[in-house]
Amino acid sequence: MYKVFVNDKPLFLTQEIRKETDFQLFLMEGIDFSQLIAKMFSNKVKKAYLYHPDEKEMFRTIKSNVPVHKAGGGLVYNRKGQVLFIFRNGKWDLPKGGTEKGEKIEYTALREVEEETGVEKLSIVRKLQKTYHVFRRNGRYKLKVTHWYEMKTDYDGPLRPQLDEGIEKAAWLNPEDIEQALLNSYENIKLLFEEQLTDN
Repeated sequence: MYKVFVNDKPLFLTQEIRKETDFQLFLMEGIDFSQLIAKMFSNKVKKAYLYHPDEKEMFRTIKSNVPVHKAGGGLVYNRKGQVLFIFRNGKWDLPKGGTEKGEKIEYTALREVEEETGVEKLSIVRKLQKTYHVFRRNGRYKLKVTHWYEMKTDYDGPLRPQLDEGIEKAAWLNPEDIEQALLNSYENIKLLFEEQLTDN
């Protein structure tokens, strides 16, 4: 099952029909995907299942309707076990950004973390899950597919938030502070930490 967040509301792409009380169920056949997204953006639909017997086929259909924006980001640990966060648009987030032409996604993730926070000496530990969310830019919907990597660094210099990207601050958060930060974060960021908890 794919989880796509539309304006931070869950849209599950599923090949099973479930009897849920608070989710609306839509069949991929005959659905106007752009209209469904518009309804989720305007709060007319709060959470939904989109059903098709072939999940991969469903995802291909969505990608043919909504342009895909590929991004890479990092869940970065320092030697003290703290995690690197950024604060932007009133929410805690993890550093990430779009790929440049011909760039390998791992390089995108490393470059974006360094650009957005000033943290150097980064190395990738392992690949994490991808996250999916739909956003609107210049009146058009786009699907952002972010490839996440767990990273580590020995860097202990100053953090330099990328102000021209709207990042107000970059901070190393202790494990006990992360829970509080996630209360004011995005659903796809929370997913990464759920994965970390189940893997560790």
